[in-house]
Parts: sequence; C-alpha cells; structure tokens
Amino acid sequence: MANQAMTFSMAINTSGYQKLINNTLKDPAKVQRFVSAITSAVAINKELQSCDPSTILSGALLGESLGLSPSPQLGQYYLVPFDVQAKDADGNKIYQTDENGNFLYETWQSDGKRHKIPLKVKQAQFQLGYKGYVQLALRSGYYKRLNVMSVKQGELKRYDPMWEEIELEIIQDEKTREKTKTIGYVAMFEYLNGFRKVLYWSRDKMEAHANRYSKGYAARSGYTFWEKDFDAMAYKTMLRQLISKWGIMSIDLQNAFEQDSVIEQEAESYIGMAEDLPVLAPVTDVDEIGDDAPVVVDGDTGEVVEPVEAEPVKKPAKGRKKSAPPVVVAEEQPGLDEL
Repeated sequence: MANQAMTFSMAINTSGYQKLINNTLKDPAKVQRFVSAITSAVAINKELQSCDPSTILSGALLGESLGLSPSPQLGQYYLVPFDVQAKDADGNKIYQTDENGNFLYETWQSDGKRHKIPLKVKQAQFQLGYKGYVQLALRSGYYKRLNVMSVKQGELKRYDPMWEEIELEIIQDEKTREKTKTIGYVAMFEYLNGFRKVLYWSRDKMEAHANRYSKGYAARSGYTFWEKDFDAMAYKTMLRQLISKWGIMSIDLQNAFEQDSVIEQEAESYIGMAEDLPVLAPVTDVDEIGDDAPVVVDGDTGEVVEPVEAEPVKKPAKGRKKSAPPVVVAEEQPGLDEL
C-alpha cells in the first residue's frame, strides 16, 4: 500500500518508518517521546490525518533536529496541512478524471474558458513561530537579551532611528494595557559583549508590510496567519528583520531561517492558523506568515473547517504562455533582507 493511502498511525509503525526514526534519533528514549508526540498531534487533527504521512514525518524530524518543543502551548512551531498539485513520478501534473478516464473541467470566471481540474493532495508543513526564533537565538550563546513586544498608545515618548534610542513608558496595569490600542512594535537584542540593537516599526508600517507581502491578507481572505494573529506575525517579522540583518546566527538558526523562507514561499497564501494548532515534533519556516492553502482551523474547537476554494489564476497577459492553474499559488515572497 502506498504511503499516500495509509493513515499516519499505520505508516509510523511500518518497518521503513521505524528504521528511519531509529537511525535518525538513535536514543530509544528520544524515539519513544518523538513517536508519542507526533502520533498524538495527528490523532487530534482530522486534517493532518489526511496528509501524506511522509511529509508529516520529514517535517517532524527536521523540527526535532532543531531541538524545539512539540508543545502547541509553547508556540515554537506549527505543523499545518495544505493542498498541493499532485504529480507523477516524472514530475508531470495530474488532473482529475471521471470513471472512464476522461479529464474533468471547470470554467474560470476570469477568462470564461474551461480548464482541467487539478488533482490535489494534502501535505503537512512546518511553520516556525516567533518563540522558536527566540529559543534558537538564545541557545546560540551570543545573546544576553532578546525581546519583542507591542507598543501601546501613549507608551512611545521618543524614537531616534539614527542613534537607535527609544524611550517608552510602559502601562503597568496589564488589563488596561491589553485593552489599549497597539500603535507599533519594538524588538531588541544585546550581546554578551554589550553590543545592542533596537528596531521600532509603527503599526501602519507593519500593516503596509503585510499588505505588500501577503496577497491573502491584502484581499482579507479570512484564512491567513496575519488575520488569525496579527501580533504574532508582527513579532516574527520584527525578529527576522532584526536578527537577519544585524544578529549573529548559529548554524541551527541559519537553517531555520532558510527552511522557514522556503516554506513560506510555497505556502504563504494557502494556510490558515490557530493558536492551538497541533504541533508535531519540530519540522521546517516567513516572517509575516501569511498563508493561503485554504485550510481554516477553528480557534475554539481546534478542528479544521472545510477549505475555501482559491480564486482561479487570472488570465495571462498577451504574449505569455498559458498554463494550468496550480493548486497552490505561491505568494511572491521577499528574501530575508526584505522581510
């Protein structure tokens, strides 16, 4: 039976998967903890259960190599499902057919023409949370302090971007502060040798950043990370801006940045997120996580709601070759220097 037809609970117990896990982790105690963590995470998320088991395992092993906690409460990373275009062994796209093998078609509103309907398969993918960035940075041993927070109305007294001097008067009452309007975000780090860096962005600047790099958010699609938890995405953006440009990065942190960028390029516009989204033993991560695999997770129940169909790709301009619409349209994503 092919992996794709297997449930994850079946696949994880096959000799091939067991051998891979044991050869990778080696320590029996780690193996037991790892298997227990990912099995539990998949069991409580119906959408993950329909994902290709190999993508769940590969993502989980990558996260394990980073040493991040699989606890969704800690928010160090998230394992989320999204739809991708199915392909054969030669990399050719596969399309839906009827019982007689004839292609199924749908009419696009954008051009009024009939197009073959892509066959979709679900894959699980890792998304690194801002707390994961903090953990990896602090673990490098270079940082004495590393922090990111929102700035509320009335708290910012002065900010000089040239000399990187900022004066804040933080509201001490937590309940009052929580209810106060957010006007910006600030991130800072200080090395053990005393070197420090401070970065402040206004809420308007962060909003413009999200609109520019997240098409799903700009369209207010309702299922992007930015719409689910704007502050968490803003924190991640600030940390990426700060550390990628001025921070010292360990090998693990560099790998996390690279993997994070790749994943966001692939799924940025197509994945919905909830704070309680089950996380598997770590895996692979954009700073402004906006995602579009129309997968929506109910923030109250933790269940995945039926995905919303993405808008068909617009008709290509004259002179450009037409192509079938991919299931996942990767959102144009900035490099680390642009984030």
